Amino acid sequence: MKLVTVSQMQAIEKEADAGGLTYDQMMENAGQGLADIVLDLFMDEVEPEVVGLVGPGNNGGDALVAMTSLVEQGWKAKAYLVKRKKDDLVKQFTEAGGEVISGENAFEKLAKSIGVADVLLDGVLGTGIKLPLKKDVAEALAQVNDILDGLDVRPFVVAVDCPSGVDCDTGEVAEETIHADLTVTMAAVKQGLLKLPAFEFVGELEVVDIGLPDDLDSFNAIETEVAEEEFVAALLPERPLDSHKGTFGTALIAAGSVNYTGAAVLAGEAAYRVGAGLVTLAVPAPLHGVLAGQFPEATWVLLPHEGGRVSEDASDVLAKNFERADALLIGPGFGTETTTKVFIEDLLAGKSAQKKAAPRIGFVHEKSAEQKEAAENNLPPMIVDADGLKLLAQIKDWHVKLPALSILTPHPGEMSVLTGLSIEEIQEDRQTIASKFAKEWGHVVVLKGAFTVIASPDGHVTVIPVASPALARAGTGDVLAGLITGLRAQGLDSFDAAVAGAWIHAQAGLYAADDLGTTASVLAGDVLDSVSDVMSDLE
Repeated sequence: MKLVTVSQMQAIEKEADAGGLTYDQMMENAGQGLADIVLDLFMDEVEPEVVGLVGPGNNGGDALVAMTSLVEQGWKAKAYLVKRKKDDLVKQFTEAGGEVISGENAFEKLAKSIGVADVLLDGVLGTGIKLPLKKDVAEALAQVNDILDGLDVRPFVVAVDCPSGVDCDTGEVAEETIHADLTVTMAAVKQGLLKLPAFEFVGELEVVDIGLPDDLDSFNAIETEVAEEEFVAALLPERPLDSHKGTFGTALIAAGSVNYTGAAVLAGEAAYRVGAGLVTLAVPAPLHGVLAGQFPEATWVLLPHEGGRVSEDASDVLAKNFERADALLIGPGFGTETTTKVFIEDLLAGKSAQKKAAPRIGFVHEKSAEQKEAAENNLPPMIVDADGLKLLAQIKDWHVKLPALSILTPHPGEMSVLTGLSIEEIQEDRQTIASKFAKEWGHVVVLKGAFTVIASPDGHVTVIPVASPALARAGTGDVLAGLITGLRAQGLDSFDAAVAGAWIHAQAGLYAADDLGTTASVLAGDVLDSVSDVMSDLE
């Protein structure tokens, strides 16, 4: 799904109209698509009823087209016009059997109709509005909210293109805006819908095809997208019946310290849960006795240590395992000791005696072009997370020393350390910041947080459409890093591995919160346990 500004969407529609797809036809397609979604949701309902709040703009027209179609499918439909004249679309609606709520006591009639309706369509205001709302529209929306608040059972609220009162660029929201259960947006997701506070009013989000031609330049030029289930499912590798562990790659994870013993296990288990064939954990030697019993599926590399933290001479030991690694994760739970920084610096500089592994028998895991280039630099494809990022920032020219298209997974605080920008500057325009530094560094940036942003050096950006406090818990970042590493080990390219891993991680957080009945009780282990449920739904 494309993610667009309001002006970009206007340019797309203008080009489509000039090319022969008229605005009227786009409206017809949008309204029919909206109707199809409503029909699917209520296909088992007996004598369903819909009430539409119909404004003067295009989304009001979309609502009328949808309700006309619903009437033709046997629904009972009523329209309440908000500053809209009785035009041809209203005429078509009434001729099909729909009713316009008007006359004396119109608002009382509306309240009664909403009270018995199955669906309420919010088509009052579209994507081009600016706040504050005009008084008459604000009062109408406020009165509808009062009606809804007084009901024991609310109708299912569907916002047409956007909830009325949302600024679809900034994400600002009028206080009179109606909370939607579902927002059906046309052709592309408007960027304000994936910002707070607007996101709290959106509910579920679906995109309707309005018939845009495949060769539409203004649409195809959009490089920012929203991750969705169908796209992620298509990225996952097939799992043939004759597979063995080598089929799905080896994830090598260097992680942990005496202060953060659990990080390595969380990352390692996540790599396995997402499908990696073998996970090798490289940890400071004292951690092995504590962790091995918790994670019998892993193989282990015991790293030299100083006080339970990776020592600077550990690079030799780790490098002996590079030949068999299809992806290398560095950093979770490392701590920020100087000795560990020297260890990373030596790895990037190639200051480690490497032994060539014995020839591999049987299946040879196919490496991508990116992986082959990284192997020539004596480093597997890399993912750097957590303390590894803070330590990277202390190394001169770190970004040119990493393998090409490494994956960096900072939260805003770590991004601040890497860039020198304040957290406030980063959060103010997350997409722009992530994209800017992905291009500057030449690596994939996963800027974590509400609406995680994945940016590629080639300009492509994907946003994860999830914001949940379920993921605001220590250890969830280790799970994310492990998911991405497991997918990278299976042969996904850097950007796809990052997008798929971030999407699966976000969904697992939502699943965990749903299972527990609260976001407050979700632990990183709960997110990890929910990964298998997400993977099952993707098959």
